[in-house]
Amino acid sequence: MPVSLELAALSGIMDERMESVILAVFLRFKEVREMKRENLTMLVDFYEMTMGNGYFMQGLEDKIAYFDMFFRKIPENGGVALAAGLEQFVDYIKDLKFTEDDLDFLRKKGFNEGFLDYLRNFKFKCDVWAIPEGTPIFPGEPVMTVRGPVIQAQFIETMALLIFNHQSLIATKSSRIVRAAQGRPVMEFGSRRAHGASAAIMGARAAYIGGCAGTACANCEPDYGIPALGTMAHSWVQLFDTEYEAFYKYAQIYPDNCVLLVDTYDTIKSGVPNAIRVFDELKPTKKGIRIDSGDITYLTKKVRKMLDDAGHPDCTITISNSLDEYLIKDILLQGACIDSFGVGERLITSRAEPVFGGVYKLCATEDEKGNVIPKIKISNNVEKVTNPGYKKVYRLYDKDSGYAFGDYLCLADEPEPGEEDLKAVNTTAAQHYKNLYNYVAKPLQQQIFKGGELVYELPTLQQIRAHREDCLAHTWEECLRFENPHIYNVYLSTKLWNLRNQMLGNVPKE
Repeated sequence: MPVSLELAALSGIMDERMESVILAVFLRFKEVREMKRENLTMLVDFYEMTMGNGYFMQGLEDKIAYFDMFFRKIPENGGVALAAGLEQFVDYIKDLKFTEDDLDFLRKKGFNEGFLDYLRNFKFKCDVWAIPEGTPIFPGEPVMTVRGPVIQAQFIETMALLIFNHQSLIATKSSRIVRAAQGRPVMEFGSRRAHGASAAIMGARAAYIGGCAGTACANCEPDYGIPALGTMAHSWVQLFDTEYEAFYKYAQIYPDNCVLLVDTYDTIKSGVPNAIRVFDELKPTKKGIRIDSGDITYLTKKVRKMLDDAGHPDCTITISNSLDEYLIKDILLQGACIDSFGVGERLITSRAEPVFGGVYKLCATEDEKGNVIPKIKISNNVEKVTNPGYKKVYRLYDKDSGYAFGDYLCLADEPEPGEEDLKAVNTTAAQHYKNLYNYVAKPLQQQIFKGGELVYELPTLQQIRAHREDCLAHTWEECLRFENPHIYNVYLSTKLWNLRNQMLGNVPKE
């Protein structure tokens, strides 16, 4: 990709021609990406294998079970989380296969030979429904529902959670940071601080879903079509005898994307004057500076005036250095002059709260006649009590404003919400009954697999980003605050609420 594309991305300029270049690169390397895919079948918690072996030995391998994947709390007490990772989950399901080495390992662990034969001929047969990537999601609602033979539906728990928890965490954090930047491009700069290679790559993907303009992780462009961004490190400047020489040589090589790192020695007295001198002499068509240390507000105000006075108002200013949404918000409130941000460790690790607490729980089974039998998990911790049964989830939009005002969970055999008023229980407030009216209801989950066959057309990352933008455009600003956000309501139908209470009052006894 031409280096000029990088600066265009930094400036928020991405025309159709540039997007077509990115798409072409992505398609060109798609086959390479498929070849590099790992077989992660055995990346499971070992109890998935012990339970699977046990189910098989009890003759339950064809028993139909339903599992819900959901989460209990939005990170950092935020108002909105974002779903991410579905594409990688689909890739994982498509690649499920047990090798003879896998079976030899399990044989040494004492597993039943009949169970090993079952794994040798393993074919995924489950139905899967999921909320698409980029969609705002809220605690307690099923982000994914899996129905199928219990061995299979149970087996995929670990990877479903691993993928969803990580990417949803980073997408959610990135969205917060991007919103704080108020329309200025944010670049993901965290590869060197990520928790491993996969976390760097998948984190960059999730950050792009969350709204970042691109990533410093180079292989994300050929693999995923995410713009790879970056110019120079301090070592480039240090390697030359003078800062001026370092800048001059770089501008000669990259006249269409001359972004100079000006804080190696002294930003005001040395870096910016040398950058201005090079800009005057070589006249690069695209020029910018980056500052990676110091008092950002003071420096950017001072530097902006220096650049403007020298006749370079088109020179962009990029800031990096341990940024997050709170610092970005503060320095912009203080009048900092910034065109784009590079955000690293606090994004790629979601440093303030690095865990997304998604869980995967059994919610129902089927008897021999195909009747759904609801199941519930009870806990002394109220937030850990699950919602029983096979359920559907809808997003309710106010007819007048078009904004989402709540999500509605009901049992799958209940009528789809239509024009009629709904009586529901608000589980996010005082668990009181509420009448819902003047709404448009849209189902959140889409079917991904049917009988083990993929029936969902995976969107491109650009489509996912557009979906995220549209969803957030129909989310109340009060829900997007960083501090004390409005609590988005999640409602249960009265039928589901009554079933839950009935089951809580009928705990199985010996």
